[in-house]
Amino acid sequence: MILRSGMMKDGLVEPTQEGTTQGSPLSPLFSNVVLDELDKELERRGLEFCRFADDCNIFVRSSNSAERVMKSISKFIEGKLKLKINRDKSRVGRSCDIKFLGMTIIDGARAISAASMKRAMQKVKELTPRGTHLTLEKTMKRINTWYKGWSGYYMMTQYPFQLRNIEAHIRRRLRSRFVDQQKKRRHLFKKLMKRGVSYGLARTVFSNNGRWVTSNTFALTKAYTVEWFIDQAGQWIRSNHRMRDWFPLRHWIRVT
Repeated sequence: MILRSGMMKDGLVEPTQEGTTQGSPLSPLFSNVVLDELDKELERRGLEFCRFADDCNIFVRSSNSAERVMKSISKFIEGKLKLKINRDKSRVGRSCDIKFLGMTIIDGARAISAASMKRAMQKVKELTPRGTHLTLEKTMKRINTWYKGWSGYYMMTQYPFQLRNIEAHIRRRLRSRFVDQQKKRRHLFKKLMKRGVSYGLARTVFSNNGRWVTSNTFALTKAYTVEWFIDQAGQWIRSNHRMRDWFPLRHWIRVT
């Protein structure tokens, strides 16, 4: 029934002549059935590979080997399996330049790709808008709901500092909101004093810096610490789970 149900295009239903609807749960199932022979061929050749549905990455040691494998596997897919390769998406490249399921490989370890990190930062921005009627409790609940799901998938990274960066970005966005909620800097100054910030340090908020720069000053981070966000605001943290294959939090890598 799904195969014959058609597809929606420009508000109109059109019959499908071949294949399944994009995004259908049948797509990866059929891919596994059709490409099972490809998996066995790659295993027979002793190649390291990773495949999801019809996307497949094959890992070799040199560019010459990659070119050779690319040519031979393409011939196998199109000749033996009678399938068509998307030449625009298929290429030979270094593992750190290849993105697969939102991940990349750097120095032999898994890392969240730069594009995925950028999308996550944008999502945090959407969840913490400048002007909102939501309380901190409701805002944090929305953030935690998203972040638990997002980090649950991306915890396959071996660099937990990437998760910590997202968590730190959430806190800075909320500190920025705290600055914006105090219409006058003297109100913010008094607020910081009540939270135990010294007089001299609290006076730094009277600078001409905007809300974003002010949110990252020592005065704000001292008033609203990481512990405060966890214990008082209820921020959910993933980066301290200490998975067995994770590097230490201090282990940093640049992803481009």
